[in-house]
Amino acid sequence: MPSFDVVSEIDQQEVRNAVDQVARETATRYDFKGTGTIIELTTDEIKLHSSSEDRLAALRQLLEEKLVKRKVSLRALDYQKVEEASGAAARQVVKLVAGISRDKATELNKHIKSLGLKGVQSQVQGEQLRVIGKKRDDLQAVIASLKERDFGVPLQFSNFRD
Repeated sequence: MPSFDVVSEIDQQEVRNAVDQVARETATRYDFKGTGTIIELTTDEIKLHSSSEDRLAALRQLLEEKLVKRKVSLRALDYQKVEEASGAAARQVVKLVAGISRDKATELNKHIKSLGLKGVQSQVQGEQLRVIGKKRDDLQAVIASLKERDFGVPLQFSNFRD
């Protein structure tokens, strides 16, 4: 039976490249000189630090531009609250969202079931969703429907088998 997987993944190498580009650009740009602007990448988050909230907003915009150029979905970013740091500085943590949570998986399941396609089933497998159907055309209709609707996470479709 034909099947495919719905996954939510981030290309970590592209994220690393984008953060490195932003760090280099902030070191050379005139409007960031002397502001103590720092961007750090850990395994599951990006830490932004700058002297003021408007510089922090400019840093966020610069990061988003670099990520879009590298084809990383902005839905994979979860901005946390802006925190006041010492000396009137501001910092913010940006979580990288990868994988489909249980809540999102049940929402995806409900959406697939609501399509009313005969013989199409979906089941959660860890942080991905496997969709199985009798006809290839039904599975392509499911993919098209999932692409149309915004679920708040970047979705990719992999492992399509006939």
